Amino acid sequence: MTKTCLLLFSLGFLSFFRAAFCCPNDQKQALLKFKSAFLKNTVVNSSSSDGFFSNELEDWNSTSDCCSWDRVICDSRPNSRAVIALYLDSLQSFEPVAVSSSVLAPFFGIKSLRMLILSSNHIQGQIPGEELANLGNLVHLDLTQNNFTGPIPPQVFHLRHLKYLDLSGNLLTGVFIPEVGYLQKLTTLKLDDNLIGGNVPAEIGNLTKIQELSLRNNHFSGGIPVSVLNLKGLQVLDLRGNLLSQQIPTEIGSLSNLSTLALSKNKLTGVIPSSIKNMTKLETLKLDNNMLIGEIPSWLFNMKALKNLFLGKNGLKWNNDAKIVPRCMLSGLSLQSCGLVGPIPGWISSQRSLDYLDLSKNQLVGTFPRWLGEMELGTVILSNNNLTGSLPPSFFHSRSLSLLDLSRNRFSGELPENMGNATAIMILILSENSFSGKIPRSITNIYRLLLLDLSKNRLSGTIPVFDPTSFLANVDLSSNSFSGEVPLTFSRETRILSLWGNNFTGSLARNLTNFDMLEHLDLHDNRITGELPNFISEMSTLRSLNLRNNSLQGSIPCSISNLTNLQILDLSHNSFTGSIPAEVGNLVGMIETPNTFSSISSIFTFSIEYTDLIVNWKRSVQSMPSSASIDIYSWLDLSKNHLSGEIPSSLGKLRGLKMLNISYNGLKGEIPSTLGNLESLESIDLSHNSLSGSIPQSFRKLQQLTTLDVSNNHLKGKIPVGGQMDTMDDPAYYANNSGLCGFQIQLHCPDNKSLQQTEPEDDSEESWFAWEAMWIGLPFGFTATTLAIFLTGFCELTEQRRRLLRRQTGC
Repeated sequence: MTKTCLLLFSLGFLSFFRAAFCCPNDQKQALLKFKSAFLKNTVVNSSSSDGFFSNELEDWNSTSDCCSWDRVICDSRPNSRAVIALYLDSLQSFEPVAVSSSVLAPFFGIKSLRMLILSSNHIQGQIPGEELANLGNLVHLDLTQNNFTGPIPPQVFHLRHLKYLDLSGNLLTGVFIPEVGYLQKLTTLKLDDNLIGGNVPAEIGNLTKIQELSLRNNHFSGGIPVSVLNLKGLQVLDLRGNLLSQQIPTEIGSLSNLSTLALSKNKLTGVIPSSIKNMTKLETLKLDNNMLIGEIPSWLFNMKALKNLFLGKNGLKWNNDAKIVPRCMLSGLSLQSCGLVGPIPGWISSQRSLDYLDLSKNQLVGTFPRWLGEMELGTVILSNNNLTGSLPPSFFHSRSLSLLDLSRNRFSGELPENMGNATAIMILILSENSFSGKIPRSITNIYRLLLLDLSKNRLSGTIPVFDPTSFLANVDLSSNSFSGEVPLTFSRETRILSLWGNNFTGSLARNLTNFDMLEHLDLHDNRITGELPNFISEMSTLRSLNLRNNSLQGSIPCSISNLTNLQILDLSHNSFTGSIPAEVGNLVGMIETPNTFSSISSIFTFSIEYTDLIVNWKRSVQSMPSSASIDIYSWLDLSKNHLSGEIPSSLGKLRGLKMLNISYNGLKGEIPSTLGNLESLESIDLSHNSLSGSIPQSFRKLQQLTTLDVSNNHLKGKIPVGGQMDTMDDPAYYANNSGLCGFQIQLHCPDNKSLQQTEPEDDSEESWFAWEAMWIGLPFGFTATTLAIFLTGFCELTEQRRRLLRRQTGC
């Protein structure tokens, strides 16, 4: 009997021990269910079952106490071991795939949870609001860097114990609802990098305990609510990258605890409020890229705590007569487009902690100061000024310099031989100056170099040999006087190779195919000879190929259709013969209307602007629209060759084309009606051929058309009417044909049946672009605030890229 009682006591004690010192079984089972669902989801959505789930969850099993598991924290109180925190960020360790938000369901029964971190897991779908409402004890919620969509569910704003809420880096939409005011214990609210719009609600002023409010990179509009002035404990206010307008609240300076005020990239107007001088703790003031006006107040430099001052790209003006004696010690300064006149201000030399300097787009003159060359700066942007002289070799003794942009000045002389000593440089832009001589061979020592732009100078000689394993992704040596064969001694990681406007000779070498990641190849305006080789079709990553104005001959290989990513093809001003291959109509990159930006921009965390996308249309240089990008334009230019035969009807499949030019050839036959299907077409040039028949009535469907040139052919019949064709009324673009008529050329058509009949419209048609010649320049504009973060996560480079080798096929 005694033994039985002892056994029962032992079992009872063990049961009590487990209850008191182990996590509840229902919570353990919920976590195991999550692990199973997550793993199953990643395997289903991937092509491999290896390496997708973090090794840190291997100890999640049914035989152990979940309080001992990695990423799980339980209550430390002896009478309860409930799960209170889950650190489940970055669970996919290799080739992440999309995960449904349904995998989160098991968590919503763990009502003891106070902290839930699920960042960087590629979770998609809406945030499950109703289920999340069950977690009434949540204090910390982090769902950043996923793919959540839809509006923020209102239930989130009823989690009254929340102190930390971060939903940044998702695809959230809708408006910011007033219920946010219920979260009165909140100290941190971050909604960065989403698509949330509407006004910032006035109820934000109810969050009186908040210390960090960050809503950057959304679509918020309207003014900054005056209620933010209630947030006396606020330390960080970041509203960058929105559509906010009106003036900055006059009494913004009453937020005396602010250390960061970031309002860049909005549409704010008015002057810099004088109350800001009262912010004695302010370290970072970013007001750049707005519509602010007035004189830059000199009292800003009396703010002792100030470390970062970004005022560029406004209507602000620098007082060139002011004597600045800074009481602050800056680490970042941007005065882009602020009207600085004369030499680089000498007071900058007193800022010994300065790491970032942007004085671009001013009216600075004089030489590069010696004192500037002796400062250990990380970023120097002096582009678009009138600076002269040569570069001091001492400047390249720096071990800190990561970005140097001196483009669009009047610098001259040879590049310093010791340039390669600055081995930390990642971005080097010296374009549009008057540098001469050779490229220093030491430049190849800069192993971390990502972008090299020496275009539009007077450089000559041969190109140094770069390490093929280096990170150099963007090379622009265009518009210089380099000679010899086309250089191919660059990194295998090269994505942009622009060598146009030099004196390169010889034929295209097969080594081009070694560039596994090449997206843009521009060799126009050189003296390249030979045929367009079949191996070009093996360069499957190419998005643009420009060989205009060389001496290429032979036929266009029909294997070119293997370039499935090609959006831009310019073979104009050469001596190509034969017919236009029907396979050109299979270029997938020209069929699907481009709507995304190239990975070239994603190499860097700062933005790259393609501002020099230029078309030479009928000898008149025209810039593309300001919003134009090389990634969203598609065109085909085969003009000024010796092509013959008919225009293949397959061209009508290229629905993504903006521009088509096949002028100045020997093309015959009728214009295919399928060209009317080119719904994106803005310009088409078929002039100076031997085309016959009529202009297809399907051209009436080209709603984007702005230019049509069919002059100098053998066309006849009535010019189509309706839609954009009614605006194509320049007689010069119809001149020298056999018998065209219509109101566009003020020539009445005879009233007979043959002219009244219209051809049946083919719904499978497309629209194309016409131009005489085009070129692409790739100088780069850098925005001040984004450049400031250029050193983190700067590239998406992989150690190996496998390339699909295609067999050369005949037509």
